[in-house]
Amino acid sequence: MSLWPAIFSVAVINVLFKALGPTVLGGRALPQRVRDVIAMLAPALLAALIVAEVAGAHWSKFDWTVVAGLGGAGAARLLRWPDLPAILCGVLVTILLRLAV
Repeated sequence: MSLWPAIFSVAVINVLFKALGPTVLGGRALPQRVRDVIAMLAPALLAALIVAEVAGAHWSKFDWTVVAGLGGAGAARLLRWPDLPAILCGVLVTILLRLAV
């Protein structure tokens, strides 16, 4: 089976879903509760992707130094460091821990 029919199918379904919203709602705004749920979907998906990437399939690739590096980058962002220095801080924490172990 080729990959192109699957890509085409996903694209068509995406367009249909995007057309379905205005058709069903007819210009009305979504209720606040629904907007709150939609607003939380992106951070939840990002967190799930980070956990899946760090832990691997069935937690087989779990590396605590990467978790510590993520913590270092998160702490740098909490201290309002810009993105690039915060990422470099996380990388540096991971490197130093791997060298120490």
